[in-house]
Amino acid sequence: MSNEHVTRPFVPQGRARRRRYLTATLVTCVVLLMVGGVLHVIKIGATRIDDMRRLASYDPKDFDKHVRAAGEDITLHHAHEFGGNQASYTPEEAEALLPKDKWAELDTMITIPAGSFAMGTNLERTDLQDHPQHTVTLPAYKIDKYAVSNAQYARFVAATGHRPPSNWKNGKIREGDLLKPVTLVDWYDAAAYAKWAGKRLPTEAEFEKAGRGTDGRRWPWGNRMEPERLNTYYNVGSATDVNAYPSGASPYGVMGLSGNIDEWVADDFAAYQGSDAPADLFQGKVGRAVNAQDQAMKVVELMPVQQRYKVLRGGSWKGDPFSTALYHRNFAFPNYASDFFGFRCAADVKGKEK
Repeated sequence: MSNEHVTRPFVPQGRARRRRYLTATLVTCVVLLMVGGVLHVIKIGATRIDDMRRLASYDPKDFDKHVRAAGEDITLHHAHEFGGNQASYTPEEAEALLPKDKWAELDTMITIPAGSFAMGTNLERTDLQDHPQHTVTLPAYKIDKYAVSNAQYARFVAATGHRPPSNWKNGKIREGDLLKPVTLVDWYDAAAYAKWAGKRLPTEAEFEKAGRGTDGRRWPWGNRMEPERLNTYYNVGSATDVNAYPSGASPYGVMGLSGNIDEWVADDFAAYQGSDAPADLFQGKVGRAVNAQDQAMKVVELMPVQQRYKVLRGGSWKGDPFSTALYHRNFAFPNYASDFFGFRCAADVKGKEK
């Protein structure tokens, strides 16, 4: 009698109570884990923010070592452009920067034979502006073996009085940078150099064919990303000499077409025929604060403008390694410049050269 009185009411109530305790314990553990995870993420985030602040804050004396964002480069270039021409090299000084054999090597052009090639890509995980793959037929043409170096640009500056890039201290190339590609030049600077040299900027089709050949490869050496063949994604931390990666040669022997610097080409940024990219992608836009409140909070909206973008090719030392695929199209306004924007020249093949 006594046992029945004790066990019958106790067992179901005890089980229910234990279930509640167990559920509460599990919920508490989950909440604690979530709170702990959030606190861990916050701690990591705070550490990352501190790191970013340390990187973003720098002593002016260390300016040359500071990795700047493209927007900062654009602002500095604009101020430099209207700051008056700086004294630079005399023609004799510029010529004396390198021995004759080095000048001859840097000035080499490679002839790309006439014919068709596959331009663009149909790969799904690629930017829409790179679609679709299509066949392009080009006449024979010549293209610089290397991107234009600081030393070559110095001859142009000396001969024409053109403004030197803003990263040349007092109008002179920094020590050790003679063979690095000239950067902090906008599209107009590149076009002016090409005209002075008796050449022109390559079209993006010419740039792409010089790198891909006729077998549709993604990089100059093949279809696999091989980091040891190029300078990309901060694996060096700055631009390298134009001849630094001989194993990155294209099928025609053109150097540096993937990585190191994004290179200006002649074309406006426009959709390929049959493209699935939205038309808005190719519309020039600038960030503008639409009211006083947004201006105070430094909030901008992208507003369409009449100016067209120009195409840049090749990817750079700063960019995502897959942006160095030869079908990838970058773009910027022609008056923009950055420490990863450069160029090379091309020329038509005429008469007996054909």
